[in-house]
Order: sequence, then structure tokens, then C-alpha cells
Amino acid sequence: MILKIALPKGSLQEATFGLFKKAGWDFRVSSRSYHPSCDDSEIEATLLRAQEIARYVEAGVLDVGITGYDNVRECDADVHEVCELHYSKATTKPYRWVLAAPKDSGIKGPKDLEGKRVATELVNVTKRYFAENGVNCHVEFSWGATEVKVPELVDAIVEGTETGSTLKAHGLEILDTLLVSTTRLIANKDAWNDKWKRRKIENIAMLLDAALTADGLVGLKMNIPREKLDAILTALPSLKNPTISPLADEGWVAAEIIVEEHAVRELIPSLKRAGASGIVEYPLNKVIY
Repeated sequence: MILKIALPKGSLQEATFGLFKKAGWDFRVSSRSYHPSCDDSEIEATLLRAQEIARYVEAGVLDVGITGYDNVRECDADVHEVCELHYSKATTKPYRWVLAAPKDSGIKGPKDLEGKRVATELVNVTKRYFAENGVNCHVEFSWGATEVKVPELVDAIVEGTETGSTLKAHGLEILDTLLVSTTRLIANKDAWNDKWKRRKIENIAMLLDAALTADGLVGLKMNIPREKLDAILTALPSLKNPTISPLADEGWVAAEIIVEEHAVRELIPSLKRAGASGIVEYPLNKVIY
């Protein structure tokens, strides 16, 4: 059997390929191809704009896909959400869709936009937002560069941002958050109910999550004199369950731990001075708790 998977083309593509590689799947694509090859013969991949993925998964053209929660909400797709994946093109911060207006415009919230114009790429979500707030305004689709359209063309915008820095640079003030969006693994409901496909999707989800959990972590292994074991373990307050193994020399033990990568610059010298030897740091691709 074959699992048909949609991967996002564009800004999220390289981050997605990198995450899958850590999880155990290697996708490769030529510059003009929309069908990446995969080292798993049970997977058939297609590159699509993230905005399109949810509706093709809902229709069953594709079994599973990776896209933003905002895209699922925008087309109101009836799909099964398998898991949330905390990664993005630039940071680990969630992507926020915010209402923004010029600082000196006098607009302080949605009520101030009655009868005015708002530009956004997220039209349906924005229309629902203003309807929920009882505001009648004109919401128009923006083809990009939305932040430069105020105040000459529109009165306010609804724009996606991770840091808010671009909005601030254009003299815009964030007034409200409409939607917080993270990347999701979604599945067609019929595919999810298929025993083979569901197991395959669950395996992918488990290993993608394990790859994200491993991000920023490294393993350390070392040899420790038995008489110094308690003192050295005391120096590792953040570790709950270090693995301790006996060595052929009864006066020594082997210890293995997982720590945050940024901590090793202080930790390794401290371990060495405390009596540990044979210290080895190694990268982690996946961590499953």
C-alpha cells in the first residue's frame, strides 16, 4: 500500500525536509519537481502550497499532510488532526494572525473599524472574527506585502507574524490576536480509519515528535570513579534518571545522561574537575519519553 503525503512548498519546505530527515525519512526534490523522492517505498509525496493542503486532504486526494492550523481554519476543512508540531520557518514561536493599524490612526480595536477597509490573506477567518465582534467592515484579500497598504489603501490589516518586528518597522500597532497557529499533521478521515494507513501515520507522528523533542538536547557519557559518584550526580540537579552501568574495573562506573546543549559548556568542565573521565558528547536525532 501507499500513503500519499503532502508537504508544504515554500518557506516551510527546508525546515520540513530537515525534520523528516531527523525522524528517519529522506526526501529529495529537484528544483522543478513537485514530487519529491523518498527512501520509503510506502510513501508518495507531493509538494503543495501550505494554503492548499487541508482541502486536498479533506477531499481524499491526499491521505495526510503538513500545514498550519490557520490554513485548516481558513478553508474550514473537515480533517483529523493527528498531532501538533512545534516548528516553523524561522523560530519555535507560534505563528500569530493579528489585527494591526497605524499607531496614530486612533484605531484601538475591532469596534473602531465599523464601515472601514481591512486587508488580509486570511479572509474567511477575518470575516468570522469581525462578525463575532458585531462589526460590519469590508474585508479584502491581499496578495502580499499587506503591511505597506495602510493607511493609503486600507485602514487596518490582519497579518501573520512570529515576532511582530516587520509590523513594528512599518509603524503598525498590534491591536488583537485573531488566531494562534502552529504546524499540524492532518489526515483524511477515511485514511485515518484505514488500519494500515493509520498505523503508518501514527509511526510518522511518533518519530516527528521524537525529532522535535530531541532538538536542543545532546547526550553525554562518561566514566566516573565509584567513590565520587554521589558528588558528581549532585552536580547534575536537572537530571532525573541518569543511566549508571558497572564497568569491568569495579572502582568505576559508566554514566549516560541527556542534557540541554547550551548547558554542556559549563557542565563538561565541571564534570572533568569533579573526577569524570572519557567524557563524550553526541547528538540526538530522536527522544521518546
